[in-house]
Amino acid sequence: MSADPSRLPRPPLPSADWALFLDVDGTLLDFSCTPDGVHVPMDLLGDLRRLHAALGGALALVSGRRLETLDALFSPLQLPAIGLHGLQRRGANDAGHAPPHELASVLAAARDLAAKYPGALVEDKGITLALHWRNAPAAEEPLHEFANSVLIDLPGYALQPGRDVIELRPDGHDKGDGIAALLDTAPFRGRMPVFIGDDYTDEHGFDAVNARHGLSVLVGTRADSAATHALHDPLSVRAWLRDAAHALAPEVAAAT
Repeated sequence: MSADPSRLPRPPLPSADWALFLDVDGTLLDFSCTPDGVHVPMDLLGDLRRLHAALGGALALVSGRRLETLDALFSPLQLPAIGLHGLQRRGANDAGHAPPHELASVLAAARDLAAKYPGALVEDKGITLALHWRNAPAAEEPLHEFANSVLIDLPGYALQPGRDVIELRPDGHDKGDGIAALLDTAPFRGRMPVFIGDDYTDEHGFDAVNARHGLSVLVGTRADSAATHALHDPLSVRAWLRDAAHALAPEVAAAT
């Protein structure tokens, strides 16, 4: 773990043999009061499109969001992607991941609890359930207690903590698993993996790329991170991506 992330170096600009994996919320995009309130800048879409082409398609989004939500956010792009913390991968058949019938009653109970704390939010992701308290700090302890109490009703599920959120999700899947799986397939195979992320959920991804002698980039200054490099905030990430697009595809970037 890094003792002083504020002293971690900035990542170098990419070369054409990189495989670039990008977390979304808190990394590419600034946080919003609600998951639906995030804004995707138009220039970010252009930079992602150019980098995707310059890297031969080896650029992927990595998120706790569903693939359908990622596609809607980043439309008209449809990039390679890992969704639901590794449960979904672009092109993978995840039909076997059906939500257990017990999840419906847990969802109803979670909504009843959240209703007691204005600003608390229950996000239904199909097979996973996220409990948010960003706008209701008083709900943090009750939502944590609730999540722990219902695990007994959800065999095979585990808790995934994050920034102002705790998620109930099937155990045995994480962002690192998703990244490792893509790295075994074209066009990612044989490239140097680089993952940029901000949250505790991204540490599995950092471990995955570090194990393959890649670069792990923390967004922010968390002390307990395996990251080897750092960027300050999403604005810094977007600026780095713009510089990367210019470096890898200068003639295209200059024309935009």
